[in-house]
Amino acid sequence: MKLWLLRHARVLVSSGLCYGMSEVYADQAETEAVAQRFADIPVSGSSLWVSPAARAQQLATALLSRRRDLQGPNVDMRLREMDFGVWELQPWSEIPREAIDAWTADFAHHRFGGNECTQEVIDRVAQALDETLSQSVPETVWITHAGVIRAVQFLQAGGYRSIHSANDWPVTAPSMGEWICVDI
Repeated sequence: MKLWLLRHARVLVSSGLCYGMSEVYADQAETEAVAQRFADIPVSGSSLWVSPAARAQQLATALLSRRRDLQGPNVDMRLREMDFGVWELQPWSEIPREAIDAWTADFAHHRFGGNECTQEVIDRVAQALDETLSQSVPETVWITHAGVIRAVQFLQAGGYRSIHSANDWPVTAPSMGEWICVDI
């Protein structure tokens, strides 16, 4: 099965801001452009799953106006970005180095910002992947975030579901408004 992982368009926040689960919006013109580019991809027999975040919803709405053949959208909380707690909407440059070091030292279980750890993100994404596979459709589209896409990449690369080190976490994800396709 093919899984298309679309990242929302550029968000309307200052560069370098930690925004994770915060409700921020994407640039609408860029959202429309992303939807138009993706609408030309021949995706067959697909269901559309989307994060509950407004920036992902914007892209889902724009895409569905162009691709009425997509089934959905299925809004799924498991596709939301990581919750960075007290660091949400703070500049990354102002987050104390000690906080980042504590996270990387116990990357799996440290709740960076106090709310969610990396392993919890991986676990919820793995559950969503399992459900996606159970749908028995040839292709599925997820509109989501960099953290979720990295979790999928992690799960695909290692064949295991527990992360042991920050070094195991994928370094790259599609840029805002871009996508990748993986076979699951």
